[in-house]
Amino acid sequence: MSRVTVITGASGGIGEELAYCAAKAERKLVLVARSSDKLKTVAEKIAALGAPAPEIVALDLADPKSGEMLVSALAQKNLKVFELINNAGYGLAGPVEQLDRADQVGMVDLNMRALTDLTLRFLPEIIAANGGVMNVASTAAFQPGPNMAIYYASKAYVLSFSEAIWFELRGRARVTCLCPGPTPTGFSARAKKDGKLRLMNLSMTSAAFVASRGWERFQRGQRVVVPGVMNEIAATLAPLSPKALVLWLASRLSR
Repeated sequence: MSRVTVITGASGGIGEELAYCAAKAERKLVLVARSSDKLKTVAEKIAALGAPAPEIVALDLADPKSGEMLVSALAQKNLKVFELINNAGYGLAGPVEQLDRADQVGMVDLNMRALTDLTLRFLPEIIAANGGVMNVASTAAFQPGPNMAIYYASKAYVLSFSEAIWFELRGRARVTCLCPGPTPTGFSARAKKDGKLRLMNLSMTSAAFVASRGWERFQRGQRVVVPGVMNEIAATLAPLSPKALVLWLASRLSR
């Protein structure tokens, strides 16, 4: 029976970079995302580094049956989960009344339900192996976000959930919530954001930096990781600032 590190949303961006970090740490990997072709490309890159080729599982985690399907896929290969990295997620920019209802509900399904479902399904295996869970949130988790209302709310859930189970599981399993700030990935394209404000560029961090910092602190069992000095400052100040100012700034950044 092999112990594996499962990474969702591993076909690009931060998830892909986390896969490279885990491979360098000699983890046996299972990569999960919707695109089989993109997963194969990442797996080939990892194998080219001299690491064992990861297992790949092409799944749409927004499907309510995806958790059961992933459990079945791992069982067929006699694999047990040592570490789970819940990275899959997306955002949409725009006023809630203008965005597609199904797309917004899908965001809730992927960012919150699927993350929770996978965590609960694999937690017994993770605790038995003294392993860990990393949930990828965002600096958006620290304040509400007009014009990206559901995305911000979903990441606040991820942060709250992660911190609570960090406390519950201390001494038995590591739990880390990784909260990146603005990061150049495919996220902006899916969110339908045509540009970035200069203020966001000040806090921009690369996906490789976010993943490296997140992986390192995850191995230490750090509760919350906010990569980048400017992002740390913003995350600290947001809950302490006047709510009207926070709402205005967030709405400007999401336009």
